[in-house]
Formats: sequence, C-alpha cells, structure tokens
Amino acid sequence: MSTTPASATTPEPSTSGSAILAWLYVGIPLAWGVSQTFIKALALFK
Repeated sequence: MSTTPASATTPEPSTSGSAILAWLYVGIPLAWGVSQTFIKALALFK
C-alpha cells in the first residue's frame, strides 16, 4: 500500500500554471527555431 497522501500526487493549480508558462517559455522559441531551420533547408532543395 502507498503511504503517500493523495494530495501529494496531484499538482496544485499554481504549479500546473507555472508548468504551462515554463513550457511556453521553452516551446515558442523552439518552434520558431525549428520552423526557421525547415525553411532554410527547403531553400537547399530548390
């Protein structure tokens, strides 16, 4: 049996909000960089 309380396994609302902001902070520049790389790679095959 698990001795961990149920509240310890579910994130608090502020924690999930922070996680979403952190993913956006990393994901938006990452998506931009991938798209720019893809666009420049397409130019090589013209």
